[in-house]
Amino acid sequence: MHVLDKLEKAFHPRSIAVVGASENPFSAGSPFTKHLLTYGYRGKIYPINPNQKEVYGLMTYPSLKEVSGPVDYIICCISASHVLSLLDECPQKGVEVVHMFTGRFSETGVSEAASLEQEILQKAKKLGISLIGPNCMGLYHPKEGISFAYDLPKETGPVGMLSQSGGLAGEFVRFAQLREIFFSKVVSYGNGLDINETDLLNYFAKDSETKVIAAYIEGVKNGTELFPTLRHAARLKPVVILKAGRSSAGVKSASSHTGSLAGSTEIWDSVIKQAGAIQVKTFEEMIDMLAGLCFLPPVLGRRVGVVGGGGGVSVLSADGWGEAGFDPAPFPEEIREMIRENVPPMWWDWIGNPVDVSMMPESAWTTGLTGNILRMMAESPAYDLVIGNVSIGAPFGKDQMIGWVGGYADEVIEVAKKGSQPLAVVLDTADLRIEDFEQWRWRLLAEQRSRFVAAHIPVFSSIAEAASTLSKLAEYYQRRKEITKPSAG
Repeated sequence: MHVLDKLEKAFHPRSIAVVGASENPFSAGSPFTKHLLTYGYRGKIYPINPNQKEVYGLMTYPSLKEVSGPVDYIICCISASHVLSLLDECPQKGVEVVHMFTGRFSETGVSEAASLEQEILQKAKKLGISLIGPNCMGLYHPKEGISFAYDLPKETGPVGMLSQSGGLAGEFVRFAQLREIFFSKVVSYGNGLDINETDLLNYFAKDSETKVIAAYIEGVKNGTELFPTLRHAARLKPVVILKAGRSSAGVKSASSHTGSLAGSTEIWDSVIKQAGAIQVKTFEEMIDMLAGLCFLPPVLGRRVGVVGGGGGVSVLSADGWGEAGFDPAPFPEEIREMIRENVPPMWWDWIGNPVDVSMMPESAWTTGLTGNILRMMAESPAYDLVIGNVSIGAPFGKDQMIGWVGGYADEVIEVAKKGSQPLAVVLDTADLRIEDFEQWRWRLLAEQRSRFVAAHIPVFSSIAEAASTLSKLAEYYQRRKEITKPSAG
C-alpha cells in the first residue's frame, strides 16, 4: 500500500491500539487514551498494558497479539528498547501505520540511540509498516475524534498542518481558534524518520478536506524531493511555511529537538519563493496569513481605501500602507460627490483617503457617513482592498463612544457581507490584563474585536501587521496569476 493510502487509513482508523496505556496522568499513554474517549472517537480502542486490567473503563490487553480484532493504527508510548518487539507483533493484526510518541533517538545525539532508530526503520520497512515520528505527538483529526492534546477544538476547518514540533502544533491550533481558524487535520511528525514533510505535503495537496496548507519545518531529510513536491502542492492550494532553524542557534536547537538538518537560510528562501509558497517568520504572522487566506477573497491589486481613526492614525496609515507598496488611491468622482452632498461646503474637500474621521463635521458622526464611504470603497473598482480602522482616540465620553464604535462595527460587518473587495480591520486591544476588562473602554474594544472575528473579518493589531500580511497576499495572488496564465499559442 502506498504511503498516502496508509496515511488516509491512519486518519480514518476503524480501531486504535494505545501501547503503554495507563491512568497515571504523568505517563505518556494516559492522555492519548483519554483523548480518544473525550473527543468522541467512534472506533474500537484497545489499551495495551500487561500490568493493568482496565484503563478509563476500557478492558486492557497484555500485548498487541492478544487483541481480538484487527488494528488499523497504533499509538506507541513505550520505551525505545521495546519498539522492535512491538513491530514484530504488528503484521498479524494488520497494522500498517505506527505513531511513535516514543523518543530518545537521534535527537539525543547519542550514537547508540541513532543506531536503534535506524534498526527500527529497517524492520518497519521489511514488515511493510509506515512510521510517524519518532519523538512526536502524531495526529489531530477533529472529524474522527482523534487528538494529541487537551482542549483542542472539536470544530473542523479548511487548514491542514504539518509540524515537526508537537507542542507548537497544539499551541498553534489553540491560538488559531481565537481567530475562528479551524483545522481539517494536523500531523506532528517529529524526527520524520519514515513519513516526512514531503509525504505530508503530498497528502494534504490531495486531501479534499484541506483547502490551505500550513507547515512548521525545522529541517528536511531529502531536499531534492521536497522542492518539486512543494511546487506541486503550491499550484493546487496556498502553502504557508514557517521555517525554523534560520540562525546558528536555531540550527543547533533544531538538531537537539528533532535531529534535523536545518539547511541554509538563503537556500530555503529561494526554494520557498520559487515553489510559489508563502514564507512567514513568526508564529503570529502565520496566523495572520491564514486568516487572510481563509476569510478574504483574493487581493488582486494594491489600491487601498482606509476609513477610520483621527489625524495621527490617518498619517500613520498613509505611511504604513505606502511603505508596504500600497497606493492609498484618491476618491473616485462618485465618492467625492456623495461626500459633497452630505457635508457642509467648508468640510467636504478636506476629507481624503485615508479618511480622517476627526475632520468630519458633527453631523457625520450620527449620519453614518464613514460607513457609507467604506461601503462605496468596497463596491468601487477604484480599490482592490478596504481597511476599517477602529480607534479609541475619539473625543467622546462613555455613552457616545460606545454608540459610535459599536455603530461603526455594525457598518463594517454589514459592508463585509455585501462588498466585493477584500475588507480587513485594524484594531489594537493592547496587552490587556484580566482586570482591564472591568474598564469599559478596553472591554468595548475587546467586544468589537470578538464581533469582527465571529463575522470572519481578519483583524490586525497594527497598521504594520496588516500591511505586511496583505502585501504578501497580494504578491502571492500575483504569482498565482502568472503561473496559471495560459501560454501563447
